[in-house]
Amino acid sequence: MGKNEIEHLKNIQLFSSLTDDELHQIKDKLSLKRYKKHEVILFEEDTTEYMYIILNGKTKVIQTTEDGKEILLAMHHSGEFFGEMSLLDGKTSPATVVAMEDSSVAIISRQEFYSLIRAQKRILDNLLLILCSRLRDSWEKIQLLNLKNASQRIKILFLMLSDKYGEKTAEGVTLNIKLTHQEIAEMTGMTRETVTRMIDKWQKDGEISVLKNRFIHLSSHFITEGIKPIC
Repeated sequence: MGKNEIEHLKNIQLFSSLTDDELHQIKDKLSLKRYKKHEVILFEEDTTEYMYIILNGKTKVIQTTEDGKEILLAMHHSGEFFGEMSLLDGKTSPATVVAMEDSSVAIISRQEFYSLIRAQKRILDNLLLILCSRLRDSWEKIQLLNLKNASQRIKILFLMLSDKYGEKTAEGVTLNIKLTHQEIAEMTGMTRETVTRMIDKWQKDGEISVLKNRFIHLSSHFITEGIKPIC
């Protein structure tokens, strides 16, 4: 790993408490892999002995139903990681991870992972906070999927995303993440046509706006009238 990858490591929450010297000490424990768009990084039911850290790029976590429908469980962007659960409990996850664009990924083995969290208490502290956050995200996703109303589902999704990717403005919140209507549909368990119809309606009503960079801006009214995720 070179200097650019070290700079990327600084932006990863798991390592955010480390000094530059400490980051240089762990760089040799990581190996770098590059994946092309649509390439599978981790197959469903694979026995994984590694954790994957996205240095640059975007991935999605999906499940395929018996009738062939793809369900989008999560998306991971630069600075995020996945696969840590299998390192902790030794069990595989029933999901496939696919590169949504050309991506650079740092990989760390189970042995080196445990070596890091035992040597660096701050990494362990960060890991616990991240796992708690992901558990809360799972609770919110369950709430979302139990709703029958399409607008409620999409509103909860946008509120969830605003916690992670939201940037407050004078007029509301901008979601600093690019989402297609199909991706929103897969994350809410609805059809793309339903998502398009709801977003078009909200745009006409001035509740949301899609910016030139494809980021979505939520109005203050949309946020205050939205359904709050469970705590």
